[in-house]
Amino acid sequence: MVFAKAADIQNPPSLREQVERSISAAITAGQLEPGELLTVPTLASDFEVSATPVREALLELARRGFLDPVKNKGFRVTDVSDDELESIANIRLLLEPPTMGAIAPGFDVGKEAEMRELADRIQQGAETNDLKLYLECDVEFHARLTDMVGNPLLTDMVSDLRTRARLGNLKKMAESGRLATSAAEHYELLDALVAHDAELAEEIMRRHVGHTVGIWAGREES
Repeated sequence: MVFAKAADIQNPPSLREQVERSISAAITAGQLEPGELLTVPTLASDFEVSATPVREALLELARRGFLDPVKNKGFRVTDVSDDELESIANIRLLLEPPTMGAIAPGFDVGKEAEMRELADRIQQGAETNDLKLYLECDVEFHARLTDMVGNPLLTDMVSDLRTRARLGNLKKMAESGRLATSAAEHYELLDALVAHDAELAEEIMRRHVGHTVGIWAGREES
């Protein structure tokens, strides 16, 4: 696995957060598979940083459920069960659709261009099967929208829930065409927000969560 070096990551809040984001993205995109063992010395060498930020990042990822500590060895990548995916979906349904409904009436149309650019990159990830690009831009897209509520804790919760769901079976779903459908929903949501249509924005977000979780779980959405 090749990670971006710390010096190559732009405007980082901290080394620990740089490392954590890079590893969590690799896990979520399936580049680091369940059961794979990660060690502090190897990762420190990969990122070209000291052991301290790496160890702190791994401990935080373990707290978030991405990793399990293995005594005297390192950290092992965890798996996500269908039951966990369903739990994540249920929490997201409580948070995300009402949030989109809340921001729709006062949505700043001046933000449309930057959001549409992110939607373009999400679509690009779907069309090229670049799962890491799809994931990173999807999380950024929804984080920016959620941030418009003005509640940083809510933004953090939504982003964390999205990255907790792994994309291990995403390639199969991409080949079936459902990933492209999910990507297109970002344009639908943005159009509803620009039109200040709260009811439609909420409806699209509810469908998007169910559709995306169906993809993540490798099954037809209910």
